[in-house]
Amino acid sequence: MYSMTGFGRGEYKEAGVELIVEVKSVNNRFLDLALKSPRIFSPFEDSVRALVRETISRGHVDVFVSYTDKRERAKRLYVDVAAAKAYRAAAEELKEAIPALQDDTSLSFFLRLPDVVRPEEETTADDVLFTGLKCALSRALEAHAKMRLAEGERLKGDLLARMQTIAKLRDKIALRAPAVAEEYRKRLTERIQEYLSGKADETRILTEAAVFADKCNIDEELTRLSSHVAEFYNICTAERVGRKLDFLVQEFNRECNTICSKSNDAEITAYALEMKNEIEKVREQIQNLE
Repeated sequence: MYSMTGFGRGEYKEAGVELIVEVKSVNNRFLDLALKSPRIFSPFEDSVRALVRETISRGHVDVFVSYTDKRERAKRLYVDVAAAKAYRAAAEELKEAIPALQDDTSLSFFLRLPDVVRPEEETTADDVLFTGLKCALSRALEAHAKMRLAEGERLKGDLLARMQTIAKLRDKIALRAPAVAEEYRKRLTERIQEYLSGKADETRILTEAAVFADKCNIDEELTRLSSHVAEFYNICTAERVGRKLDFLVQEFNRECNTICSKSNDAEITAYALEMKNEIEKVREQIQNLE
């Protein structure tokens, strides 16, 4: 079982190349991936996203990439001839306006101008950088998964404990329900006896009996609750359970609400309300699961 919240950091240092990748995630209904990296890695963005999707199925995920390239390689310089000609024309214009100025626009003068001669920026990462990126990303995702798994197991322990509470409350309701029926049977018997002695209305007695039979029986709801509890435990044995548990909790709520609406007993209502409180806590925790 994995939490959607986690952090992982991976590094790659080899042959003058240093890469750091950080992966951070928080809750989100779907997978929302944001990649923040130097422009030279733009051509590999699809590959990075594919690697992330292999280990993360949902959540808002930020991937941060930074690098340093200390390799000794031949530097390529860009010469802006148009800029040099513009400087030369400006120099001649100044000389014409101010004849006393000396003309020192030599080759070294132009080489000192940063916008005339400048290093060419790398536009695309080479194979060495891409290999380093994949390695650092894999390490970051591994650390990220380890942290999410640890948090997921902690959440699992809390969820299973709450499910035990829900199961016990279900059993208490099941234990109380027959007594409620028996109490109602006794009251109905007394009404019938009153009727036989001419003190009760026959239509009212029959109506009460029909209402009780139709609305007050909660056997089906209790059976479904038992089934939902068993399914909850079964789902929790998988790794990615968030969506399934989210749906199942809705079913828990439906049965509990029905019991509350049918119940004409204060004790059963109290148990059902306590169960609703536990179900809500389970629902909140599930929002953290992948």
